[in-house]
Amino acid sequence: MAAALVSRSSALAAAVAAGWLAAASLVVWVLEDVVGVPNASSAYLLAVVGTAVGAGTTAAVLASAGAFLLYDFLFTRPIHTLAVTNSEEWLTLLLLLFVGVVVGRLAASQRERADAAARREREAVAAFRISHTLALASSTREALPALAGIVAAETRFDRVWISLGADDATERVEADTGSGPPPGAAIASVLVRRPGDEPAEWIRVHAAGAGGAARAADRAGMYRVIIESGSSRLGSIRASRPAVAGRPSREETRLVSAAADQTARGLERDALARDAVSVEVARRSDALKTALVESVSHDLRTPLAAIRAAAGSLADAEVAWQADEIRAAAASIDRDAERLSSLVTNLLDLGRIEGGALRPEREPFVLADLVADAVERLSARMDGRDVEIDVPAELPPVLVDSLHVDQALTNILENAAVHSPRAAAIRVSARADEPGTVLVTIEDGGGGVRDDLLPRLFERFFRIAPARERSRRGTGIGLTVVRGLIESTGGSVAARRSELGGLAIDIRLPVASGDVDAESVMPGPAAAPESGSEPQAAGRAPHGTPPPVATGR
Repeated sequence: MAAALVSRSSALAAAVAAGWLAAASLVVWVLEDVVGVPNASSAYLLAVVGTAVGAGTTAAVLASAGAFLLYDFLFTRPIHTLAVTNSEEWLTLLLLLFVGVVVGRLAASQRERADAAARREREAVAAFRISHTLALASSTREALPALAGIVAAETRFDRVWISLGADDATERVEADTGSGPPPGAAIASVLVRRPGDEPAEWIRVHAAGAGGAARAADRAGMYRVIIESGSSRLGSIRASRPAVAGRPSREETRLVSAAADQTARGLERDALARDAVSVEVARRSDALKTALVESVSHDLRTPLAAIRAAAGSLADAEVAWQADEIRAAAASIDRDAERLSSLVTNLLDLGRIEGGALRPEREPFVLADLVADAVERLSARMDGRDVEIDVPAELPPVLVDSLHVDQALTNILENAAVHSPRAAAIRVSARADEPGTVLVTIEDGGGGVRDDLLPRLFERFFRIAPARERSRRGTGIGLTVVRGLIESTGGSVAARRSELGGLAIDIRLPVASGDVDAESVMPGPAAAPESGSEPQAAGRAPHGTPPPVATGR
């Protein structure tokens, strides 16, 4: 195959030289025999330069010798012989030969340097495209099809495919520029890297167990570059090449080698990124567990201690209890149990929200009824404070899950009661907002929240340090649950400063479509039973009995 390539190259060079020499001979004949120029031999230099540019140094030297012989044979007397009788003509011929060789060599060298610079530029651009492709891809596997396409486009390989795996048995094709299954081969040339600056070398290797079906692929020429990281094998880049293309050039070899090396580095980075993600997930999981324990431990211990104290006092046989004292102790136990139930409910709801397990049942509801029911049910926990309600009855019905909205309103109202002084006002108002929504605002006249902390109020376990002894510690999940419940029912929630001086929570709820039958619009859920009712913490509460919730700002 190499001999055939050399033969074709020599034939091409001879053809180029012959064409230029024929054209130059015609020019010399016109100049000397028609125009009358005494010596036009220098016109052959044009043929030498043209041959050097078109076919290289060897062809230029041959063209110089051919010019010498042609001018002697065709234009030096006696013509049509190689004999030269005039010494001046000998000098002319020798100068023609010498100048032709020098000019041809210079022109060919310039052309070779230009070709080498063009090849280096193309190689650099291809290497940049490979690096750019790997850098922009979210993973190395995602970049492999584009990588195989670049190698095929920038070389004389007619098909390139990339396989990943620790050995031949586990390698699987991830990218292929051809169609159908990749060809096999009994013989393939494998790129062997050399230490230091020594160039890599293609070594022909016989594949064990290859049968006769691979003979056609052998004639085409199969090439393989191992993708490896240190001593670990990650896969390989394979390619087929037409026999007429010969063996890969140095530039092609460097390019496919660079593609294999950069693929290996990319796979290493992917593995390190996966390990880093696993470590970060484990770290965050531990941090979440720690935050959860720290957040709920105080709120769990306080009501449990109160319940145990009250129950222990009631069980003491030496203490004579009056009927009203027993009722007061039972009411205290009931309040603390309700507080525990609220905390557990919020924790369960937080888990369902983050796990995507909330399944809202949206129906048209009268907003004024939803608000009034929530305020009425919380009246016993509002320290005797009145809540101002400004919800016009003419507002359109909202399309929501009533239990989710009721629970969110309860969380926000309790949050306002806990984190504002008893003398501070609490107001619930509503108005028509953007097309298709109603804006509900719950605000208080407390100390409020700094502007830089407002966006963080809905973060999980975020708490603001209490500034006064009245503010008790919260779990920091109440408003997180509010956001999850409101968003699940199709609304949105945001926090801002209130005109009353404290915190304002804005809830946007979707309006029911205009063709809703008035008879299908439902009133808000009835107030939940006072004490003695068992909360539905893990699932949906029956209609009219929304589960109690806890707060946390």
